[in-house]
This record gives sequence, C-alpha cells and structure tokens, in this order.
Amino acid sequence: MIQDPSTPAPSPADFGFSVSARLETGGAHAPDGRPLGRAGTITTPHGQIQTPAFIPVGTKATVKAMLPETVEQLGGQAVLANAYHLFLQPGPDIVDEAGGLGKFMNWSGPTFTDSGGFQVMSLGVGFKKVISMSEQAHADAEVIAKTKERLAHVDEDGVTFKSFINGDKHRFTPEISMRIQHQLGADIMFAFDELTTLLNTRAYQEDSVLRTARWAVRCLDEHARQTAERSHRPYQALFGVVQGAQYEDLRRSAARGLAEMSGAEHPEQTFDGFGIGGALEKSELARIIGWVSEELPENKPRHLLGISEPDDLFAGVAAGADTFDCVAPSRQARGGTLYSSNGRINAKSSAQRRRFAPIDEECDCYTCQNTTAAYLHHLFKAKEMLASTLATIHNERYIVRLVDRIRASIIDGTFAEFREDTLGRLYGPDSARLAAKNAAPHAAGN
Repeated sequence: MIQDPSTPAPSPADFGFSVSARLETGGAHAPDGRPLGRAGTITTPHGQIQTPAFIPVGTKATVKAMLPETVEQLGGQAVLANAYHLFLQPGPDIVDEAGGLGKFMNWSGPTFTDSGGFQVMSLGVGFKKVISMSEQAHADAEVIAKTKERLAHVDEDGVTFKSFINGDKHRFTPEISMRIQHQLGADIMFAFDELTTLLNTRAYQEDSVLRTARWAVRCLDEHARQTAERSHRPYQALFGVVQGAQYEDLRRSAARGLAEMSGAEHPEQTFDGFGIGGALEKSELARIIGWVSEELPENKPRHLLGISEPDDLFAGVAAGADTFDCVAPSRQARGGTLYSSNGRINAKSSAQRRRFAPIDEECDCYTCQNTTAAYLHHLFKAKEMLASTLATIHNERYIVRLVDRIRASIIDGTFAEFREDTLGRLYGPDSARLAAKNAAPHAAGN
C-alpha cells in the first residue's frame, strides 16, 4: 500500500506510559525504598488506558456473549485477542484487509494481541485451557498431559504444531508471530516466547529462558522491519515477555535482559513494555512479580498475563503489575459461576430459584440493575443463550470495576483498607491478613 504523504509514519513516540501515583503503603517496595505498585496512564494510537486496569479477553475477536458496545459500557478500556486463534480462523490476512482487529470487531478503543505462544504450547501438550499451577516432582524435561499426543515441538528456530481444529501442521517462529500480529493490527503485541509449566525441570527452564531471549531479539528486529514496511498503520507497541517459572535468578536475569535488549539488526528498537508470563504458583505470585518489577524500568508498563482472581489482582498491583487479562470471568460466567461482594454464587443452585434480588446488590452492572437471581437461575436451567450474556456482563463488570477501585484506592491512599475489606468479605479475615503480610514493604526482595 502506498503511504499517504500527509500521514506521519508510525513511531514509538505514538505509545507512552506515565506514572501518576505510587502505592506508598500497603504494597511492596524495592530494596532502595521505591514503591513497586503504581497508578498511571498508557497512551496508544486508539486511546488511553488508566492503570491498573483489567483487560477483557476477546480471544477470537469477540468477548464471548457480548457486543463490543457492552464491553465499553461496563468499563472495559481495551480488549485482548489471541494471535493463535485468529491465525487459524479467519486468518490474519482477512483481519488486515478489514482494517485491523479494532475495525474488524467494531471496537474503537485500544487492543492487545498475545503472541500465540501460550496456545501453541498449552494446546500442543494437551493441557487445553490451563498450564499446571501446582508444582510436583517430575523427572521429564518435556511435559505432556496424560493420554494426549504432543502437537507442538520446540526447536531453536521456533515451534511446529498441529491445529487443534483439523490437525493441519503449522509453524510459528518469532518472525512469523510478529508478521501475524502486525497484520492483526493491535496497539500492543507480545514477543513470541516459550511457555513452560511448573513440571519442567530446572535444566529445561534454564534452556527455555535463554531460547526465549534469543527469540526476543529476533522479534525486535522483525518488529522494526514490519513497522517500516507497514507505515500505513499506526505504531504497534511490542512487549517482551519475562519467563523463568518460580526461580528468582531466572526471573531477575530474564527481566534485566529484556530491559536492556535491542534488536541485533535494528539497535534502535527496544521493548515498549513487558509481560510477565508463565505458570505461577499462587502462593509465590506476589514474590515473583516483585522480583520482576524491581528489575524492569519504571517508565514502561508491566502486564501480568492470565490473572483475574481478586486476591491475585491485589497481589499483582501491590507488587508492581499495571494491567491484567484473563478469560476466567467470561468462562466462569457461562458455566453459571458469578462473582459477588461476599463470595461466589452458583446461579444454577436451588438457593437462587426464588431469590428475587440482584446477584450482587452492591454491583452497578446492567444485569444486577435490571434482573434478579431468580430470573438468571431460570435462564440457565432453561438453557437460554441470554443466561451467558447476562452472567458475562456481571462477571466482567465485577472484575473491571474491582481493578478500577484498586486504582482509585492507590490515588487516594486507601489501598490497604480497601484490600482488607474486599478480601475479608470474599475469603475471610485470615486471607486479608495474609495478603497484607505478603505485600509488606521489601517483601518482594526477601
């Protein structure tokens, strides 16, 4: 496509991040006393994102069961789609021809795409939706779910995998992932990385971190090439992904390496932000994020991939994460599991059958303002499609609003009190006290 001379070429200057407030009390501090938690603003060509923020996931260019307008109405500031799934269907060329992800799905705000690495690895080893979140003894370097065929094979150049849809063989390399994501056109994309599980051996984790670093350099170079060649599109920010499982030395060295990294052929190209990826054992989540946050630059955003549980969101913010994404709110909603201010509710349970009150009387979402738990119970029992829509609206609004309130509490200095009240009601006072202990100053460096 010929570039319109009146249109400026895409530039990293089109993307930015600024910090407006810091979590002085109630969060982790670096050894030098610097608070790791903060509130700020990410600026993209399609608008700003006030952080901390939860980013609803629209895996296949749709947040399941909802209109794009509904996502905006419930407070979603951006959406995240998946490069792997959109590569398989409908194909990145079609999304590109449509004008990019936002235009394709009629979403005018900022967009993210992940690299496809998670799906290539998790689906490729038979774990489907999740990678192991509990550490167990395991002797093999290569891990695969029981009774499953390995569909993904990693080598130095990239990953060969079979489509989970029809078994067709495909190949992802750092360069291919970058080209696909440039065609998808999201404001923020992620470097292609190797996702490991907690069951991989230490030796394999070491090799994987080094391989991911080599892939990251190739992503930077291809990103620079694609940016120059596709000057008819706005600048797309590239985030490097920090891996290293539960090992402090691997996480810290990976973070330092990405922070200092530039392209081999395009030394001017560096990462615009960073993702924190990999399987994280829940009890270690805050510590791991703290290690990484200490090593990453202050002037670039940090995205925690695949997290949405309320206690994990508080832990992530306190340790320095700025944005989050996860499919759990919408997936659980479609199964009838709903969040509330006092704990989860099973919409299908008999207790909801004659409950003529909102799912959560403290929630301001469309569902809670206009329907009752009894009605939602009926819809699920009758297997009506509207059940998924109303439940998803509620769950997504609950998590988006929770993180919005966390952001407000950082700004007004009430984070610790808000965390204690929220987690105490959700999980009990012991959980609230444990969260406060884990996020105490200098906890990240312990």
